[in-house]
Amino acid sequence: MLSDSVVNKITTPIINQIEQRVKDIPGWSPLDQLYTLFNLAYLTADMEGDMVEIGSWCGRSAVVLGMAAQLAGNTRVHCVDLFPAKDNWRRNADGSYSFLVEIDGITYGGYQDQTVWAEPFERDILPLYEKNHSLLEIFAQTVAEHQLQDVVVTHIGDSTRFVNSMAETFKCKLAFIDGDHGYKAVCRDIDNVERFLVAGGWICFDDAFASYDSVNRAIEESIINNPVYDMCQQMTRKCFIARKRVTRHSV
Repeated sequence: MLSDSVVNKITTPIINQIEQRVKDIPGWSPLDQLYTLFNLAYLTADMEGDMVEIGSWCGRSAVVLGMAAQLAGNTRVHCVDLFPAKDNWRRNADGSYSFLVEIDGITYGGYQDQTVWAEPFERDILPLYEKNHSLLEIFAQTVAEHQLQDVVVTHIGDSTRFVNSMAETFKCKLAFIDGDHGYKAVCRDIDNVERFLVAGGWICFDDAFASYDSVNRAIEESIINNPVYDMCQQMTRKCFIARKRVTRHSV
C-alpha cells in the first residue's frame, strides 16, 4: 500500500505542483507553457532517448522537465547554456546589451542579433548577479534545491558544442529550444538537435509567434515547411511544438 505522502503527491494536480516549484525561479516561461512541456515530457516516457534543453537560464523550465523525467524514469534532461557571468555582459553602442563567453579558448556570443534593451537588462538580468557571480551558480542551486541532480545534466556551451560532445548513438525524444533568438542561431539549434531527434519525438520552442520575427521565420522555414515534421501547433501564447514524423512502411 502506498504511503499517504505518495498518494497525496499523485492526487495533487501537476499544474499546482509546477506552480509551487517554479514560483521563486527567475525566468519568463509562463505556467501554461511549462504545463505543456511537462505533459509532452511525461507522455513520452515509453519512448527511447533523453530530453535536451537549449537555453536554460536559471532553471525554470529545467525543473519542470526534470519533474517529468523523475516521474517517468530512465530519462535525463541535458541542459545547454552559456551561463554568462556578470562581467561577460557588454553595453552596445545603441545602449542595448550582449555578452561574450570564452570556453576552452573559443568565444561564444549571446544576444548578438537580438540584443537586450537597457530597461529589461537592468530590471530582470542585472539583479540576478547581486548574490551570484554567474548564471551557472544560480542554475546549480536551482537543480540542487529541487533534488534533480540525478536527472539533470549541465552542459556549458551552445548547441553545436553540445552535439559535438555527444556520441553518435545519443538519442533525443524531446528538445526545447529557448536559446539565442537570432534567426541563424535558431536555425542552427534546430539543425543540431534534429540529428538526434527520434521519430515521434517532439521539438518545442519558446517565444514562438509572439514577438520575435527571427524565431517565427526559423520555425516556418525549418519546421512548418519541412516534411520531416507533422503535428505542428501553437500550443500557448508563445509555445510552439512539432513532432518528427513517424514513417510507416507498408508490409
